[in-house]
Amino acid sequence: MYLTNSHEALAFDPLRLAGRSVLTKVVFVLAGTLALAIASQIAVPMVPVPITMQTFAVTMIGVLYGWRLGVVTVLAWLGEAMLGAPVLAGGAGGIAPFMGATAGYLFSFPLVAAAAGWLAEQGWTGQRLVASFSAHLAANLLCLALGWVWLAALIGAEKAFWAGVAPFILGAALKSGLAAAVLAVLASRNRTAAE
Repeated sequence: MYLTNSHEALAFDPLRLAGRSVLTKVVFVLAGTLALAIASQIAVPMVPVPITMQTFAVTMIGVLYGWRLGVVTVLAWLGEAMLGAPVLAGGAGGIAPFMGATAGYLFSFPLVAAAAGWLAEQGWTGQRLVASFSAHLAANLLCLALGWVWLAALIGAEKAFWAGVAPFILGAALKSGLAAAVLAVLASRNRTAAE
C-alpha cells in the first residue's frame, strides 16, 4: 500500500511524500480532506449541479500526493461526507448527495484523482504546461462524463448534457489552466531549491 514508504522515484513529487513516514502521510490525508471541504464551499450555485472548486482540489491532490495517496485522500473525504460531515458543496453531507443529481460526479472523484496523479507521475505536469493542462482537462472531462451518465439515468441524456456537462466545460478548462500554472510555479521553485 502506498501509505507505507515507496521506493519508486516519481517524475513529480513536490511534497516529497514518497519517502515520508506513514504518520506524515496520514496527516497529509487529513489536510487534504480539509482542503477538499474548503474547495467545496467555493461555489457558483446552479441547478441541478453547482460549479465548485472541488474538481480543482481533487486533481491537485492527485498530482501533489501521487495517484495512490490522492485516491486514499479523496475516499477519506467522501467517507466523511457519507458519515454526515458537511464537507460537500453547500455544506452537504450524509447519504442523500450520493443518491441525487450529484452522485455521478462524487463517485468519479477517486478516478479523477487517480487519472491526474498517474499522468503527473508519467511527467505530464510541472514545466510541461501543455501536458499538465491536458492532464487536468482530461481528468475534468472524465468527471463530467461520469456525472453525465448518472444524471442521464435520472433526467434523460440530452437534458443531462445541457444541465450537467455543457455549463461546466469552460470552468473545467479554466480550472485546468489554473492547476497547470500553479504546478509550473511549484516545479520551478523546487528546481531552484534543488540547485
